[in-house]
Amino acid sequence: MSVEEDTANHGRLLGTVRGPQDVKRMSGEELDVLAAEIRDFLITKVSRTGGHVGPNLGVVELTLAMHRVFDSPRDRLLFDTGHQAYVHKIITGRQAGFDKLRQRGGLSGYPSQAESEHDLIENSHASTALSYADGLAKAYALRGEARSVVAVVGDGALTGGMCWEALNNIATAGNSLVIVVNDNGRSYSPTIGGLADHLSSLRLNPGYEKVLDTVKDALGSTPLVGKPMYEVLHAVKKGIKDAVAPQAMFEDLGIKYVGPVDGHDVAAVEAALRAAKNFGGPVIVHAVTRKGYGYRPAEEDEADCLHGPGGAFDVETGALLAAPAVKWTHVFADELLAVADERPDVVGITAAMAEPTGIAKLARKYPERVYDVGIAEQHAATSAAGLALGGLHPVVAVYATFLNRAFDQVLLDVAMHKLPVTFVLDRAGITGPDGPSHYGIWDMSVFGVVPGLRIAAPRDAATLREELREALAVDDGPTVVRFPTGTVAADLPALRRVGPVDVLAESARTDVLLVAVGSFGQLGMEVAARVAEQGYGVTVVDPRWVRPVPAELVDLAARHRLVVSVEDGVRVGGVGDALAQAMRDADVRVPLKDLGVPAEWHPHGTRAQILADLGLTAQDVARDVTGWISSLDATPDRLTASDAAAQN
Repeated sequence: MSVEEDTANHGRLLGTVRGPQDVKRMSGEELDVLAAEIRDFLITKVSRTGGHVGPNLGVVELTLAMHRVFDSPRDRLLFDTGHQAYVHKIITGRQAGFDKLRQRGGLSGYPSQAESEHDLIENSHASTALSYADGLAKAYALRGEARSVVAVVGDGALTGGMCWEALNNIATAGNSLVIVVNDNGRSYSPTIGGLADHLSSLRLNPGYEKVLDTVKDALGSTPLVGKPMYEVLHAVKKGIKDAVAPQAMFEDLGIKYVGPVDGHDVAAVEAALRAAKNFGGPVIVHAVTRKGYGYRPAEEDEADCLHGPGGAFDVETGALLAAPAVKWTHVFADELLAVADERPDVVGITAAMAEPTGIAKLARKYPERVYDVGIAEQHAATSAAGLALGGLHPVVAVYATFLNRAFDQVLLDVAMHKLPVTFVLDRAGITGPDGPSHYGIWDMSVFGVVPGLRIAAPRDAATLREELREALAVDDGPTVVRFPTGTVAADLPALRRVGPVDVLAESARTDVLLVAVGSFGQLGMEVAARVAEQGYGVTVVDPRWVRPVPAELVDLAARHRLVVSVEDGVRVGGVGDALAQAMRDADVRVPLKDLGVPAEWHPHGTRAQILADLGLTAQDVARDVTGWISSLDATPDRLTASDAAAQN
C-alpha cells in the first residue's frame, strides 16, 4: 500500500509529506489542517499498537515549526527522552512504519539511527539531551561548521541534575544552541518541585498576551509542591515578543530567553525559533503546551494524559481493550501499603513515576510519607540515605533501567553507610516494546558488586509479598527487590525450603540442579518435565535472594552432577557468574552452565519474542540441559558429585 493510500483516511495534506521540505512549503492555513490530520493519524495508529500518545499530541505544532525553521538533518534536532518524537518521525518520511509501531520489524518508540538520518541520539533516558547538545555545538564550532543544534527538553526532564550541569556549561561555552523547553507541567505525571513552581509562575502571569489562554486552563490546576528554586520572573512588558526578554535566572547563567510562547501556535513558535536561531548564542525558547492536546480522553486523563498506553485502546474513550489483569506493580503497591499501615517508619520515594511504579497508592493514603523528587534518580538514592539516617526505612520505587543512573549513590551514599534503604525495581529483565534503553537487564550485574547489598528476585505474587517484607525487615544495609513487567503468573508453591532457597521440584536422581531466577520459576518446572522424559532427574530451585549467593545453594550444587542457572539479566556478572565464584570458593567442582542475556543491544519486540531469540524458552533450555548432561555420561570414568563426596 502506498503512503497516499495509507494516509487517505487521515487527510490529503499528510499524504503529501515525504520530508521536512514538504512542510516548509505549506501556508499557515495548510499547517493548521496538517496538524489536525497528524493528530488523527497518531490516535488511529497508536490505538492499535499502544505507545506514547499524550506527549506526541502535545508537540504537533512545535515539531512542525522546528522543521520549518531548521534544516534537518544538517541541523541536528535532539529530543530529550524521545517519547515525543512520533511527529518528527511522521514529518521525516516514516508514516508507513506506524502500522507496526514498537513491534518487531516496525518503528521504534524512540529515535533510532537505523531508521533515519534525521535521528541522532537513541538514549531514551531523560535529562541527557542538553549534554549531547553542548558537545555537538562545541564540535561544530571547533570544526567551523555552521550548523544549528536544537534540543527539545520537557519541564519534567529539567528536574534532572544533568540538565542543570549542562546549562552551566552551555552558558560558559556561549555557542549557538537553541533549547526548546516543552512546558506542559508534566513528565509522566504533574511536574514536581521548585522548577515547576518557577515555570508555573511564568506561564500563569496575567500580564501575558491572551494567546496563552488556550493552555492556561490546563496548567492552572496542576498541583505544585515546594518553594520556588529561584526568584519568579516579572511579566514581559508587552506580551510575547520575537525579541529576547532578559530574565533573571537565565541572564545570570548567560542564556537568553524567549517566551513563554503558545506551543500550539505554529506561527508564534516559528517566530520565536527564528529569533533564537539568529541570535548567535545559547537561547531558551519556552513553549507552553498541553499534553494530549486535541484528544479529549487524553486531556481528561488526570493520571498521565494517556502518556503511554501499554496496548491497543478504544479511540472513543481511551480505555485499554485488553481485560484488566493483576500485574506485578499492583501486587507490590498493595503489599507496600499493607506494610505502611503497620509501620509508620516506611516511606516511599519516586522519580516522577508514582503511578507506573505503584507508589501512587501509598501516596493517596499517606501523602506526607511519599516524596516525588522529579526525574532525579541520583538525588532519590541519596535523599533516601538521609531519610534512613533520620530513622526511617525508605522504599525507592523505580524502573530497573533507571537505577543504573544512581550506581555511585547506591554504592557510596547508601551501602557504605550500611543504611536500610529498599530499592524496588519494576520492569526488570527484558521488557519488550520500549527497546534496549528500557530493558532492565543490568541490575543484577551492576549492583551485584555492591558490598552488603542484598538482591531478591520473586517468582510470583506470593513471593513478591514475602520478599518485600523480608527486605523491609533488614536494618543493616540496602536491599533490592526486582520483578518483571506484565501480568503475574499463578503462584508456584515450593515443596520445601532450604535456608532461603525454595525447592520447587526434585527427583530421585540428582543429575541436574536447575537454578531458576525470579520469574523463570515456571520455566524451570517445564524444563524439568522435558528433561525427565529423557531419563534424567532435575532439581529445580528458586534462590529467592540471589545476592549474596546463599551457602545452602552451594551445598545443593555439590550434590548434583551438573548445575544450570537461568536468569533474565546479563550473563556477565550475573547470578550464574556469582554462583560459579561461590562454588569455586567452596571447592565445589561440579560443572556449571549459565544461561542469560548476552551483554548486547537487543532490538524491540515482545518479551516472548526476544526470549525466544535468546534461547530462553522451556524447549531451548531443556534441549541444552539434556545435551550437557548426556555429554557427561559420554565421558568415561567420571565421578558423580555424590561419589566424589563419599570418597572425601
